Amino acid sequence: MKIRVSLRAIRRLLTSSVVLLSLAGLAVELARAMWPLQTFELPLGLISLSHEMNLPTWFSSHLILLCAVMLALVSRSDHPHVSAFRGHWRTLALIFVYLSIDEAIELHEGLNLVLDTSGFLYFGWVIPFGVAVIALGIGYLQFLRRLPAATRRLFCLAGGLYVGGALGVELILGAWVDVHGDENLTYALIDWVEESCEICGMSIFAWSLVNLLLSDEASLQVESA
Repeated sequence: MKIRVSLRAIRRLLTSSVVLLSLAGLAVELARAMWPLQTFELPLGLISLSHEMNLPTWFSSHLILLCAVMLALVSRSDHPHVSAFRGHWRTLALIFVYLSIDEAIELHEGLNLVLDTSGFLYFGWVIPFGVAVIALGIGYLQFLRRLPAATRRLFCLAGGLYVGGALGVELILGAWVDVHGDENLTYALIDWVEESCEICGMSIFAWSLVNLLLSDEASLQVESA
């Protein structure tokens, strides 16, 4: 038995998943602000982007893990742009495995207990992670230059959205929480923007890896005996 999966269908699935999760998360936060919905806290919490260990968290964690798998596959491929940078691809795969675990159980939050910071740095974990991102960016400049132009653009767009959300918007969120706390609509909306950027960025990155592994006109075939 052969199963053919259109790569355009995969792209539509990624896009629709991001849009649905983002809009559902926004609707939850607006509903909480407009009506007293304590009775529905549990079902609403399952799709809120401000909550953890729920459907959006599950989706994000597995999407990042999928990217890690595809990075590992790219590192073993015969693609002409891979051979000189196999170590870079494998390192990225390991980083994404960590990011998947961190997304699921929030390892980085423990740094907030170690670093006593305020203002834009209220969430202290952004300091070591920001340094790590800068170091990674410098170390991967030549790697990016050697990528196909289309893949490079997608990588940069995906990275900009993901890091911009995870670190950039987190700085704004920290400054707000330090002054106003986290029990208000503004906090929820800033957090929604952050999580939406992360999910969107990771989805674009996943699609860029699919495009690198297979042509846009191709389809994925799975054979079963």
